Amino acid sequence: MQIRTSTAEDWPEIYGFYRKIMDEGQTYAFPQGQSLAEARPWWMEEPPGQTAVAVDEGRIIGSAKMGPNKPGAGSHIATASFLVDPEARSRGVGRALGRYVIEWARQENYHGIQFNAVVETNEAAVHLWQSLGFTILGTIPGAFNHPAKGLVGLHFMFLPLEPATSPGR
Repeated sequence: MQIRTSTAEDWPEIYGFYRKIMDEGQTYAFPQGQSLAEARPWWMEEPPGQTAVAVDEGRIIGSAKMGPNKPGAGSHIATASFLVDPEARSRGVGRALGRYVIEWARQENYHGIQFNAVVETNEAAVHLWQSLGFTILGTIPGAFNHPAKGLVGLHFMFLPLEPATSPGR
């Protein structure tokens, strides 16, 4: 598996599994039923952020988007979101993308990575992020309306980083 920065030409292939995941409604509070054009700005990051893809045997099987969590005075903390094609789950794609994002954030001199909304019932994601060093700082009860489980919590998760170079952003 190779992880690389995405290109505009990658978007239609990413969209194939983006749409499936959003329409399942179990892990993201993104709009459902988006067209290719409507969904693009929700996933394809512009600088200073980046969107990356995981490619295996010429096929895109996962993607991550990353960038500053907030502009201005909050721009020294990164955030990221992840998608793994349902057909490629349990193959280490999420872990590889997570490690890529952590290294990217260090190289870009972020001081930490904050996940704003990890659905508490997404146990695989919660376990993965904790295994990579993220901690749950808090949970907003009932903040996510899961299609099968009703109102469930959203975790704030954080990983402090030592920037690759001097402080400041």
